[in-house]
Amino acid sequence: MKPIYLDYNATTPIDPRVSKIICESLNKDDFGNPSSTHAYGKAAKLIVEDARQKLAKSINAEPEEIIFTGGGTEASNQAILATMMADLTGFLKRLFARKGHLIISAIEHPATYKPAQYLASLGFEISTVGVDRQGMVDPEEIKKAIRKNTKLISIMHSNNEVGTLQPIEKIAEIARSKNILFHSDAAQSTGKVPLNVKQLGVDFLTIAGHKLYAPKGIGALYIRKGVNIGPYLHGAGHESGLRAGTENVHYIAGLGEAALIATENIAQETTRLTSLREQLYQGLKKELGDKIVLNGHPTLGLPNTLNVSILGCKGWEILEQTPEIAASTGSACHEGKVLYSAVLCAMLTPRHQSEGALRLTLGRYSTADEVAQATDYISKTARKLMA
Repeated sequence: MKPIYLDYNATTPIDPRVSKIICESLNKDDFGNPSSTHAYGKAAKLIVEDARQKLAKSINAEPEEIIFTGGGTEASNQAILATMMADLTGFLKRLFARKGHLIISAIEHPATYKPAQYLASLGFEISTVGVDRQGMVDPEEIKKAIRKNTKLISIMHSNNEVGTLQPIEKIAEIARSKNILFHSDAAQSTGKVPLNVKQLGVDFLTIAGHKLYAPKGIGALYIRKGVNIGPYLHGAGHESGLRAGTENVHYIAGLGEAALIATENIAQETTRLTSLREQLYQGLKKELGDKIVLNGHPTLGLPNTLNVSILGCKGWEILEQTPEIAASTGSACHEGKVLYSAVLCAMLTPRHQSEGALRLTLGRYSTADEVAQATDYISKTARKLMA
């Protein structure tokens, strides 16, 4: 029997409708280079531009504001590094120019905090803003962190571990009032909650295909019209000169279709996932009582994401002894050393609670029967470990 999949925040299976579009583009005479001017190139170009329109429509952007990348990590790296280094060209300017200031939160994905660490090693100034015990950033703390040389604020739209949705619109207002660019990593939010870049007020938005029932190795970056940054990858002038490398036509086609599918059904799917998440949470509470503690915001979170701690247990031990489910845990034990979740630590979660954390994330193919079975499997293992 296949394990019940409860790890949709790690990656999603490719939707069969997306696979169909990819296979159709592979089997047609659409193998040309989109930059070529002959018939084969034009056919490939049409596929790319059709996908660009679909993706743009899904977030209320203009097609020319979308560039395709090799994934969400590349998209975030481009937004951060290209923005921070935009005016540092030439050896002397690099040596003597006043380096800028970047603000991030303490719970960012490595695709954001690792570039920030790299910039710090080059002498850039980095401020890390904390979160509350529910994983929420306070916009007032962002405001306090702003300096005269702040060039960029980068705050994720939703957290990948606990699911907390951030006050992006309020932060965007603060950034705009200070003429500071604002990037948000929406890799986890895309397809789970409605996204409207005009309403959000962001300058950059990261999208990852494999979190959206599209293939791994494809992503996109929204860049608001009027924002001028350079390329992250240098080479030929693909993607309006912002992303060098011949476009991955077939995967781009898949990403466009995935965005279209998600947008068409998002209200219904959000309701369904919220119901399944509540079923899972209430089921575990019924079985294990006050041993279940919620990590993350109780109402302002992703509809599919449930992060709970089972007090008296180690999360990694539950997963090791419950092969019937496939899920994640923020903290882990490696060679006898406990590695605590950076997100839960930033939320000031007690260590014993962090150790018992499980991230249980639902998706398009999750069912009520699976949730009931998973509840039973997890509860039985937990009771055994607590005995």
